[in-house]
Amino acid sequence: MLETKIGVIGGSGLYDIDGLQNSKWQAVDSPWGAPSDELLTGTLDGVEIVFLPRHGRGHVHSPGSVPYRANIDALKRLGVTDVISVSACGSFQEHMAPGHFVIVDQFIDRTTARENSFFGTGCVAHVSVAHPTCPRLSQACQDAAEAQEITVHRGGTYLAMEGPQFSSLAESRMYREVWGCDVIGMTNMPEARLAREAELCYASVAMITDYDSWHPDHGEVDVTAIIKTLMGNSAQAKGMIARLPALLGLERYDCPHGCDKSLEFAIMTAPEMRSPALLAKLDAVAGRVL
Repeated sequence: MLETKIGVIGGSGLYDIDGLQNSKWQAVDSPWGAPSDELLTGTLDGVEIVFLPRHGRGHVHSPGSVPYRANIDALKRLGVTDVISVSACGSFQEHMAPGHFVIVDQFIDRTTARENSFFGTGCVAHVSVAHPTCPRLSQACQDAAEAQEITVHRGGTYLAMEGPQFSSLAESRMYREVWGCDVIGMTNMPEARLAREAELCYASVAMITDYDSWHPDHGEVDVTAIIKTLMGNSAQAKGMIARLPALLGLERYDCPHGCDKSLEFAIMTAPEMRSPALLAKLDAVAGRVL
């Protein structure tokens, strides 16, 4: 049996965590390049926490330049068992208002220019992302948000766009009216795919900052209003995160949904045909099965 080790990937406005005991920023070397920043490690209520600012402190990475593979590899390399992704998002639903949180359970990936897998020529693998988030971990996030008195919606489809520009009105209407999406952001893909390949339980918490551009009373994204809402959301997110250790506990049992066994039958390349160079890079991500 493992001990729980919670990884938190903080999005726009969330660059650290308050209240960590024995906290320190730690550099992690990854064969997939440098992560977005050093990782903040420490404990909350006796549970180990690893925090990674997705855009780096000072917000130096755009959504397209975030080193997603290095980030997930670094978390896995430090022994993280559960990853909570927190990100700022726009809303396509009237009832999912700015200031609310959404526990995402599905994605539509419209990103086009990002490395989206640890595997490839020399070691081919196919994992299922039919259900890309972990229900157990998502429930813990919902419970923590409710305890923090955040208005939280369970379940929603996240449209991942390439960015860095916001949507056109026509795109916003299509994502809402034709595709039935609930929120829109720029960073949860390929992050969720990579977490699944790394056999990490992954939950996505979307912090609503605006109504994108579809809303008749909000004709375009107002960056000033977004920043104001973002600051309030980030403070609430820190409170939510602080409640997670008590909910998840010290002891980490096998995931009942199989997130931590996603590579069990996924690798297709015959052992004698696998690339030694690629296998060396996969030591943390896929070491359990390789």
